Amino acid sequence: MRVLVVGAGLGGLTAATDLDAAGVDVVVLEARDRVGGRTHGIEVASGTWADAGAAYLGDRHTELHKLMAGLGLSATPTAMRGGSRFALGHGEKTRAGRFPPLNAVALGEMFDRLYDLVDAVRPDAPWLTPDAAALDSTTAAAWAAANLRHPDARLFFPLFLGEMMAADPAAISVLHMALYLRAGGGIRYLNAFDGGAQQDRVLGGAHQVAERLAGQLGDRVWLGHPVHAVEQDGGGVSVRSGDRCLTGDAVIVAVPPLLAQAIDFRPGLPAPRATAATGRGCAVKVQLVYPRAAWHEQGLSGWSVSATGPLLSTVDDSPPGGAGVLTGFVTGAEAYRFAGLDPVAREAEVLSQVGELFPRLGRPVAVHITDWVNEPYSKGCYAAVFGPGDWTRLGPHLIAPHGRVHWAGTETSTEFFGLMEGAIRSGHRVADEVLSLEGDK
Repeated sequence: MRVLVVGAGLGGLTAATDLDAAGVDVVVLEARDRVGGRTHGIEVASGTWADAGAAYLGDRHTELHKLMAGLGLSATPTAMRGGSRFALGHGEKTRAGRFPPLNAVALGEMFDRLYDLVDAVRPDAPWLTPDAAALDSTTAAAWAAANLRHPDARLFFPLFLGEMMAADPAAISVLHMALYLRAGGGIRYLNAFDGGAQQDRVLGGAHQVAERLAGQLGDRVWLGHPVHAVEQDGGGVSVRSGDRCLTGDAVIVAVPPLLAQAIDFRPGLPAPRATAATGRGCAVKVQLVYPRAAWHEQGLSGWSVSATGPLLSTVDDSPPGGAGVLTGFVTGAEAYRFAGLDPVAREAEVLSQVGELFPRLGRPVAVHITDWVNEPYSKGCYAAVFGPGDWTRLGPHLIAPHGRVHWAGTETSTEFFGLMEGAIRSGHRVADEVLSLEGDK
């Protein structure tokens, strides 16, 4: 049996290594000149790496932890000691903990309404949730306008969604918002560092997971091979990349929905992989590098939240005993504006804002900006965002095979949708699916 895998992110590589371990002949085709998909490491100092893409993990991310252990990788805690900085137009600039200096009753009511939505969504099949059609036809922005009365709640809501989902509330459906928050373990878990989904990072960078998986496959991972067509018949499947054509018994497509939709499938798909409403995850990630994490000397954790951009939040991503790395997140609608600036203007805006948030730090020794909005082979990050109507139209077909074509990637997993854990679980699922078909022959 020969299986062709399109995409060398965590989903595709997990599937490929599972199949390889079962004795299947596997070839992985990757458009980029690197593996890892939406995990991506950048060297911020000699031998020191930071996560320019996916980074965080918690104790519920069991498949990622198993994979890391098998690859000889370990976790390091995300540092959160010290005070937080806020720039929300009013209230304290510095305070202990992460709760913003906003009306606590208003934010409590906002979260109570969100908990009700999250508790009601059906995690295995969100399109079968009660009132799914109404929830899927309403944007999160419209929901907020109808349900959030206090200005502090309206101010904080898009900042919260930007941090959790890298999404603009006007671009996603209420059903997608509820599913994402439910799939990730719930609001409290997703939002937490200690004991939550952001508790740890991969020591040395999350990009190592994909690199070590690819290392097990060796020359069966083909870089620089974007796939533009998949054809199948009763005898097999062929995958076209440029002037190359590979044949096999099955193909696993493990790329984001917008990229899968651009592939020419013959025969055509019975249902689309994306629609005009399907959007890119709105994220630009910024790493500011300092000789050391000097904010700790000032009693600060490095965590900040701002109501104006470009950086809507920052966090301390410093490696143990190394340089100080302050990571900033540009998300939601602000990510599109910021991504449209030239590099000089981007850096100037970042330095100006950080100088106001952390005035005693001085100028960083380096600034690294990773634009996921315009990344051609990701179409956004953290994950694709499902707009109005997407879950009821796309959801029932997310994992349904199309003949010899099978699907993987974090967007095909309603468990930990949008996270590394979701991608890995999708890889295991699709490998089992393909192997079961072989066993049925």
